[in-house]
Amino acid sequence: MQTNKLQTAPIPKLLATMAMPAIIANLVNSLYNIVDQIFIGHGVGYLGNAATSVAFPLTIICLVFGLTLGLGGASNFNLSLGRGQKERAAHVIGNAIFLSLALGVLIGAVIILLLKPLLILFGATDATLAYAIDYTGITAFGIPFLMFTMSLNPLVRADGSPTYSMMAIVVGAILNTILDPIFIFGFQWGIKGAAFATLISQILSALFLGLYFRLFKSIHLKSSDFRLDRDVIKSIVSVGSSSFIFQSSTMLIQIVTNNMLRKYGAESIYGSDIAIAVAGIVMKINSLFIAVIIGLVQGAQPIVGFNYGARQLERVKETTALMLKTAIVISLVAFLAFELFPKPFLTLFGHGSALYFQFGIKYVRVFLFFVILNGVQIASTTFFQAIGKASIGAFLSLTKQVIFLLPLLFILPHFFGVEGVMFAGPISDAIAFITALTFLRREFKRMPHDLRVTH
Repeated sequence: MQTNKLQTAPIPKLLATMAMPAIIANLVNSLYNIVDQIFIGHGVGYLGNAATSVAFPLTIICLVFGLTLGLGGASNFNLSLGRGQKERAAHVIGNAIFLSLALGVLIGAVIILLLKPLLILFGATDATLAYAIDYTGITAFGIPFLMFTMSLNPLVRADGSPTYSMMAIVVGAILNTILDPIFIFGFQWGIKGAAFATLISQILSALFLGLYFRLFKSIHLKSSDFRLDRDVIKSIVSVGSSSFIFQSSTMLIQIVTNNMLRKYGAESIYGSDIAIAVAGIVMKINSLFIAVIIGLVQGAQPIVGFNYGARQLERVKETTALMLKTAIVISLVAFLAFELFPKPFLTLFGHGSALYFQFGIKYVRVFLFFVILNGVQIASTTFFQAIGKASIGAFLSLTKQVIFLLPLLFILPHFFGVEGVMFAGPISDAIAFITALTFLRREFKRMPHDLRVTH
């Protein structure tokens, strides 16, 4: 039933049906960290927000591996179904799930053992280290559950159940929102309360998704599907490599940004902790926009992947064009919101000094100035991932974060101080946009009207 819908349903309606639950799920998932930071900002202060910013790379580690397995598995799953290879599709699901759990346990153990040196490496100062240890020492126990959720969620969506995948995230986020004020203010646990709320909510989301094992529509999972297969793992990792690179580079950028802000912030009138707190808040604000864009492209990915596998390239082109147009509209709305209303966004996360808001408003407007271009860059990366061209997708993931932004984060602060970190964002966004558009146009020109005429 699902394969017929992907192959025959009108693209605009199909994309809306697939993307909306993914958008909602990603928005709600972003709220996990944002809600924590809002309550921490009001209950602990900006030092608490700075501490969660320092700890955030540890969450990104989970996203690195979880989304690599989930999105790489989902793409392989849809390509296999499009080619009529149901048995292989089941192996893809089983291997992705098993690896996510195994890696989750391993990563969680390493983080717990090396917590303090990791947090110092990630930019903790003397004023924020104790808060960061309190928060991360608790949330680290939720890493296996978070990894499981991040990897299984795209697989459930690829199976044609976007609403179920959305609800798995929603139930956890609702519980997190309820528990945060109770634990932080009611029990007066402070930043530890936010950590416990996050941990319990992540466990609930994982359990909810685990119930889907018996509900898969396109396949029937057997115990043998969870036996690791080298070829299946290789294909998952290959296609998911662009996600791995994107999330890994996001983690690297966060670590470098924190350290640049710690160094050059100390030399400015703002100080290190204000600079790190603001940068973390801006990243969380931007994550809402990114969540919408990623939800859009996640909704498009199964459509593009299945029809590319089924050799119906007109539907691939139509889906990609609609995805890009929608991404541009969403990006425009985000640009206007960030440029016109920076202070209300910052105030949402607690109050601060005049210097805090002076730096924060400028950081929002400058660092996110070319956010209007980001949607096309992300959509282009996902397009190449969906059609199985992992190397191009991986390269495009590298352009914005590693190839362009990382050098600028080292170079510009040397000349402009702490404000150089702000300027690095829009410059790298512009160059990455031009690069992605060039690759996408070249691929469309090469693509025949229908692959069936070439075989």
